[in-house]
Amino acid sequence: MSLTELALLLISTLMSAIGQTFLKFGANKLGQVTAGNSINHILNIIKTPELLFGLFCYGIGAIFYILLLTRVNLSIAGPSASIIYVFSVLVGYFIFKESILPSGLFGLGFIILGVILVVGKH
Repeated sequence: MSLTELALLLISTLMSAIGQTFLKFGANKLGQVTAGNSINHILNIIKTPELLFGLFCYGIGAIFYILLLTRVNLSIAGPSASIIYVFSVLVGYFIFKESILPSGLFGLGFIILGVILVVGKH
């Protein structure tokens, strides 16, 4: 993977991670969904700036992923995009104070190793 392709991948995954972060902020603001308030929650999505910004970031991430797909095979881009899981866990830990179990760290290590193995030969 060239430096340009790596940059496209990192921008795509970072924008998606930022999007996830703001979607979580917005979801927390909405509160827990139930059968009785689900329609109201759906309608409130368009009135929640954090959710709109999160969706915007996801859109930017998707654009950069599409640009990546013009340069590399899906069999490389798809598995490489799984690095978003690492970013998501780190955001959960550092921003939302979520715990990470040792088994979770072990799993993240496998994801990182898998991306290295998939990308390493190209």
